[in-house]
Amino acid sequence: MVLYCCNDLLWSTRVKSTADAIGVPCRPARNPEMLKARLADCDVKALIVDMETGPAGLELIHLLRGPEAGEKARAVRIVVFGPHVATEAFAAAKQAGADTLMARGAFNHHLGKVLQELHVGGAVASDLHD
Repeated sequence: MVLYCCNDLLWSTRVKSTADAIGVPCRPARNPEMLKARLADCDVKALIVDMETGPAGLELIHLLRGPEAGEKARAVRIVVFGPHVATEAFAAAKQAGADTLMARGAFNHHLGKVLQELHVGGAVASDLHD
């Protein structure tokens, strides 16, 4: 299962419809309660976070990488995407524990490949430099 947290209905729809089209199980996780519920009842492979979600997205990353996170949570890959000019937001996401940072355009262009790689537990190449 790949989870996603997008503030914008356009991005939520794009992620979900692309996942459905390629057969990747994908569900939203908009808040900590949803993320915890999904972790409890599914084999979660990854979380995709839109940086436009602001503090809510960072909170989800902290749940998976913070000191209270269990082994199952720490195994979840985290991909963050957003405007390429959001350098401070990307730095905060990386510091919080995100695995991959992608500019919005690259994420959009490679969305199918990103979802497939996350579904099989692989790493996703970043288009942004740390």
